[in-house]
Amino acid sequence: QVQLVESGGGLVQAGGSLRLSCAASDRTFSSGAMGWFRQAPGKEREFVAAISWSGTSIYYAGSVKGRFTISRDNAKNTVYLQMNSLKPEDTAVYYCAADPTGYGSSNSREYDYWGQGTQVTVSS
Repeated sequence: QVQLVESGGGLVQAGGSLRLSCAASDRTFSSGAMGWFRQAPGKEREFVAAISWSGTSIYYAGSVKGRFTISRDNAKNTVYLQMNSLKPEDTAVYYCAADPTGYGSSNSREYDYWGQGTQVTVSS
């Protein structure tokens, strides 16, 4: 059972930056895809970014492309989400997710393991 723990959320002003981290408990992390999703109050969970096990395939939602960067360090079993030029509409709980057999997907049903989430609040 892979356990995922997110960190790095917080309160930031519009235009600011945050870096989220997601640490996985299992070494099998390095063989699968990782994704970030977010859920704002009253809205459905939505895809943010995904990265393949090798890091060579990366996907972004249109709303964050050019502002967010996903990366991973397999030696540390950790995936990151660098968020720049943050906007109030980026406010949400951010979740990382693991798909041990995939290559990266925007479909949340492809992911088997989920973290508990970390709150990101962007003030205007």
